[in-house]
Amino acid sequence: MELMDLESYNAREISDGVYWVGARDWNQRLFDALIPLPQGTTYNAYLVKGEQKTALVDTVRPGFEEELESRIGQVAELASLDYIVMNHAEPDHAGSIPHIMAKNESAVLVTTKKGAEMASVQYGVPAERTQVVKDGDTIPLGGKTLRFIEAPWLHWPETMFTYVEEDGVLFPCDFLGLHTAHGFYDDEVEELIPFAKRYFGEIMMPFRKMGVKALEKIDGLDVKIIAPSHGPVHRNPDRILSAYRQWVSGETKEKVIVVYVSMWNSTEAMIKTMVETLFSEGIEVNLFRLPDADIGDIARELVDSRGIVLGTPAVLGGMHPVALYATHLVKALRPPLKYGVVLSSHGWSGGAVKQAAEVLGPTKIEVLGAVDIKGPPGPDDEREIVELGKQLAAKIKQGGE
Repeated sequence: MELMDLESYNAREISDGVYWVGARDWNQRLFDALIPLPQGTTYNAYLVKGEQKTALVDTVRPGFEEELESRIGQVAELASLDYIVMNHAEPDHAGSIPHIMAKNESAVLVTTKKGAEMASVQYGVPAERTQVVKDGDTIPLGGKTLRFIEAPWLHWPETMFTYVEEDGVLFPCDFLGLHTAHGFYDDEVEELIPFAKRYFGEIMMPFRKMGVKALEKIDGLDVKIIAPSHGPVHRNPDRILSAYRQWVSGETKEKVIVVYVSMWNSTEAMIKTMVETLFSEGIEVNLFRLPDADIGDIARELVDSRGIVLGTPAVLGGMHPVALYATHLVKALRPPLKYGVVLSSHGWSGGAVKQAAEVLGPTKIEVLGAVDIKGPPGPDDEREIVELGKQLAAKIKQGGE
């Protein structure tokens, strides 16, 4: 087990009068009962101390309340909190609001109009202890000013960002974050961009258009530090901002993601022929055998893949359940894929290709063709797969226009 620096247990000052007071979850391995967390995650909360007022920006998930309270206590008396800013109502950020508000009976919750509604329902926060803010509103703390930026659907409807004007510190909650408990600053995380890309694919990819709008809103700010609610604090903000600009734009590469499941190796043999064809055409290929694959890795590669190959045997007149799940996941994540191909094998009855077309139909993916065979592929089947692979490669090289 990796040894942890004792400093990681303490509140840490990230800018003058701005402190990290959150929690590290080293052992969490699954998020939302769906997303694998190979390096755990953090629930970042921040304390902003002005000359007259003090604000807590976000809290932590239930079960980590005592850690949050302890770290706040290293910087300020809990009773001295004037504001609790709720950028996002999801429990991993807002779940400890009832705990803090019970310990401090005068602090006011600051959130959007939609956020106030959600805080009332989810956490029982009364209207008289809520201050609703809208885009561009500010709250002075004395030498520090909090500015609020509405950023709906990143990734819930009530989401907002908070910006400390004097220090250039941006708190974007889930936006610009990543799941890892390792490192405190961005330059201390070796695989920062791959983990950030994985996180973007899992959480933010379906909301790319809203991501574009959010980046436009903060473009004119003098952002010196980005302090998200998961992962490290970005003291080199241009690095993560540059990556996000590319990802939200839907920019793709000459790249194909191949996902498949095979029961008796027939579908796998078809996939191998397709993969070798794509490689021979100079296309980047990322291959995932679905029963063994990490969903987060698949989401990461979907972010900038231009094409997808789906391989599935037929099971009871439809797709293999694992492949069906993966296809629905692709549909839900709404990646910028342009082209698709389906490969399927069956023993006594098909149906997988038809079901795949039904699931992918509402998406913007152009399915170039399908090969559906009975039993293992023969020479004629392999030639058909090679030809379809060359067609896919040609489309990929055209750039998706």
